[in-house]
This record gives sequence, C-alpha cells and structure tokens, in this order.
Amino acid sequence: MTQAKTNEAQTKVVEIPSQISVRELAQRLDISPIALIKALMSIGEMVSINQTIDYDTAAIVASELGYQVQPEALPEAETAEEETEEALPLWRRWLQEEPPEALQPRPPVVAILGHVDHGKTTLLDTIRHTNVAEREAGGITQHIGAYQIEYNGQKITFLDTPGHAAFTELRARGAKGADIVVLVVAADDGVMPQTREAIDHARAAQVPIVVAINKIDKPNARPDEVKRQLAELGLMPDEWGGDTIMVEVSAKQGIGLDELLEAILLVAEQADLKANPKGRVFGTVIDAKVEKGRGVVASLLVQNGTLRVGDVVVAGTAYGKIRAMFDHQGRRIKEAGPSTPVSVMGFHDLPKAGTLFYKVKDEKEARRIVEALKEKEKSQQTQQPTLTLEELFRRFQEGEVKELRLIVKVDVQGSLDPVVRSLEKLGEQSEIGLRILRADVGPITKDDVMLAAASKAVVIGFNVKPDSAARKTAEAEKVDIRTYRVIYELLDDVERALKGLLEPEEREVFLGEAEVLAVFPSSRFGKVAGCRVRRGVLRRGERVRVKRGTQVVYEGTIASLKRFQEDVKEVREGYECGVGIKGFKDYHVGDILICFTVERVSQA
Repeated sequence: MTQAKTNEAQTKVVEIPSQISVRELAQRLDISPIALIKALMSIGEMVSINQTIDYDTAAIVASELGYQVQPEALPEAETAEEETEEALPLWRRWLQEEPPEALQPRPPVVAILGHVDHGKTTLLDTIRHTNVAEREAGGITQHIGAYQIEYNGQKITFLDTPGHAAFTELRARGAKGADIVVLVVAADDGVMPQTREAIDHARAAQVPIVVAINKIDKPNARPDEVKRQLAELGLMPDEWGGDTIMVEVSAKQGIGLDELLEAILLVAEQADLKANPKGRVFGTVIDAKVEKGRGVVASLLVQNGTLRVGDVVVAGTAYGKIRAMFDHQGRRIKEAGPSTPVSVMGFHDLPKAGTLFYKVKDEKEARRIVEALKEKEKSQQTQQPTLTLEELFRRFQEGEVKELRLIVKVDVQGSLDPVVRSLEKLGEQSEIGLRILRADVGPITKDDVMLAAASKAVVIGFNVKPDSAARKTAEAEKVDIRTYRVIYELLDDVERALKGLLEPEEREVFLGEAEVLAVFPSSRFGKVAGCRVRRGVLRRGERVRVKRGTQVVYEGTIASLKRFQEDVKEVREGYECGVGIKGFKDYHVGDILICFTVERVSQA
C-alpha cells in the first residue's frame, strides 16, 4: 500500500456488522481479497475468500490496515419482536451498541459436558461445596441450573446442564450456551461416544474447551491414555505442544480443582469477556417450570445490564413483571448484573429454555410485542422450510449461508474414512467451505439431528437410517436427512450442492436489436422512439443499451412498448414499434437499441 493510500485510509471510517465475509470486508476496505487474506494470516487467522469472520477479527485487521472501525448502524425500526428465531445475532448487535468505554469485565459462563457418569455433577458439586448430586434421581442431573462461585476474588458462573443435548438446544434456539466448555473425561473409562458428541457440540458452537480428566484417584486411571485419545480427536494437550489445557482432577477427593479453576480464568482472560452493567438489560432463559404456590419460576442468566425486581421483561411469547428474584442459593436479591444466574417469579407463561429475554418499558409494551410475535409465529409455522441442500443454495444466494455443513453417519468403520476423505477432497476443490461437524459409525440419532438444527447442517447417512426419535426431531426442527446406498450418488449430490453454492456469475444474454426511425413527443417519457426490430426481440421490462455509432450513450430499462397505440409485452424481428426508456429521451434517428437480459449462472 502506498504512503498516500495509507494516509487516506487513516482518516477513513469503516462500518462492520457482527458477521461479515472476507470478500465483503475487502470491498469495504477497498483492497483485494488476496491482500486481506494475507493480512488476516499475519494475525493468525487462516480463512478463505467466502468464509465469515466475526466483528472482533474484522475490526483488528481493519485497524492494522489503518482504518477507524465502528459497528454497523442498525435500522431504527429494528426491534426484538422482528427476530424470533435469530436471538443470537440480535443480542450480539445489542452488545455492540454499548459504548466501548462503558464495557466492564464480566465473569465467564462455563458449561460442563461429558459422557454420562463421568462425574460432571460431582465435579460441580465439589467446586461449589454443596450437595446437588445426592438429591438427583440416580445421581444423574434432572434439570438445567446455573450456579456462581468465587475463586481468588473472581466469579465464575457454571451451567449445570443434563448434557450436551441441552447445551445444543440452547444454541438451536439462538442462545449463547456458554463462554467456555469444561469437558469431563473419566481417567478409568477414557473417550466414550458421548465424549465425542460433546466435543462436536463445543466445536460447532466455536467455544474454547478445557479438559478435566476426572477420577485420577482410581487405581486403574490412565490419564496419559486419555490425552492420547483426545489428541487423536484434535484436542492436543498444551503440555504436548497443543492449545488445549488438560487438568487431572478427582472430583470426589478435591484433587486438582485449583488448577482447573485457574485454567478457566486463564481462558476467560484470553477471551476478554465484557458487558455494560448500566446498559440494556438482556440475557438467556436457562429453564422454567410451574411450582405450586409460586406460579412460573424461570431461571435466567443476565448477559448485559442489571436486572431488578419490578422490571418488565419479554422472553419470546412470554412476558411478566418480576415480583421476586433469588440467587443460586435461594436468597432473595433485588438486582443482578452480567453473568449472574437468578430465579425469578412473575412470568404469565412458561418461557422456552434458550430464549432471549430483555427488559421493556411496561406491561402494555410487553403485551404488544408478544401479540405481534404470536401472529408472526403462526405464519412462520406453515412457511418455515426444511433446511435442504436446495434451501441452503437459496440462503447462500441471499448471503445467509457461507459454507456447507454436514453430519456424516455410516454403517461400518471401513466406510467412514473413504466417505470423509472423498467429501473433504470435494471441499478442497470448491471455493465454498465444506465443514464436517461430525463423522461417526451408527444409525442417525436424535442427537445428530439436534446438532444439525443448531448448526444449520444437513445430515448425510451412508447405508444407515434415522431411528424413530431422529425422524420425529428432524420433522419438528426442519432438518434435512439424506440417506444413500451408493457412495457415488452421495458424492454427486454434495458436489452439485457445492457447485450450486458457488457465487453465481452474471452473464449477459442478447435478446434483440432495433433501429430508431423517428422520434415522437410523449407526455410520460418526454420522447419515445419509433423503431424497427432488426434482429431477435424487444421485451418490455428488459435491459436496453442505446448505441450511437460506436458509443453507448445510455443503458436502462424498456418501460413502454407499443404497436399501433396498444401496449405489448414484446415485438419480434421485422415489426415496427414505439419504445419508451425509463430516464432517457435524447433519441437520434439511426440510434441502435440493443435489448438484453442478465442471467445468474452457477459456476461449474
């Protein structure tokens, strides 16, 4: 970049949305996509031209290139009731609207995931010095809760979820499940199917993972073997030169908990988590239930602002005025700031887990918003399409989708590697990203479908079928399941999808040309041209180019086409007609009108 260009860029302000493709960012920065990709590589981001990056990454690279950056302004009319299924982009934009100087560090929100009976709840129980596990039926967590502890003067909020399925349901409804995932793996049991699934869900959510290798007090504990198994799954221990912190713990004996909490705070510090305690009040519904004598009791996680008793809040199609608020130990409190979990009373209806809640002015406004949302949901229930490969193509054309995401299930291990390698090869040959979120052996399950729903993915099955629960969930969540018995048919379908997802090229198609024989006055256009069609056809509504000799003097649209004072849609070769072009009246006898259309065609 020249010095003049750099000085010019330093005074230029660029607006960036919460998510932006590399191609679009390059256009906004007025540099080539290749130069931008090199700049991103210099800050450690390996991306392709069509990949989407978040605001923070875009802001860093734009600042490096000398631009002043600010969040893209939102339309004034945008309100929460306009976004029922897109809570995640909405709260991200709300957070970006907060003045940077008002943002303060907030506690991290941590989800504990892992295989059943590997000690998730016992670990949390030991950390917060309470006895939740014994109160749960069979020692297995039965509900979604959230709890906050303090370690070395810093607070940490834990989501006590029944597993990755609940974590994913939060994401499927648009919520941010957590800032950090603690993956619990038993040292005597090693990596199990649900361990792999939990890793898939954390990766799909793009959340950093800290591994807690539990039960190291057992005589048959094999922590090094567990690390090896995790390394094979792409989680390389930091002590082996990787970037995944792994801590050996014993939840029952309290071994290694200090190291685990320090690791969580270290990862949180790197994430630079902030919120505005005095800003707009919003957060996520963790759970809700009806309790006898208390009515609807909802567990909420405040993400920004300070929630207070007496506030009126809306969560999807539920609303209410908060009559009472309790902390995670059941104590009455009057207010709660960012990353604080609370139980509240006052909702009229049960809000759904994972729904965005936000404060509004009063109950009158809340009722108006909820009624509008209910009407919108009624129409959406019949209109919402299944996310098929074809629907992905449509969404890509509209800029909503930037990569093809797949869940791959096959019948035997011997089929898995060839299928995955072939798919990855297709992705390498395409400009569009192909991301395999999960590749495993076995039937298509409900968990596969929930991961696909949360990640906007398509489920591909090779010689396997979905079980009944998966079929019902796919129907409810509008997830496309495609099954194949021949690998070539599977690969052909995906290849067609990738070609369809490529940004279409615009191609000009010649329709016809006419010569201007006379010029007439017109009350509507000022002047119109009397023409004879020399080749092809002229069509009303299509593009037209006015040529005078070798020069193009105007390009526009045929707004009027007449034969003998009658409006017609088209006039073919050899016939005379009157032509009115929108925005043009400087016709000369002898001008040539070239009629054409522009087609968008997928790259082969």
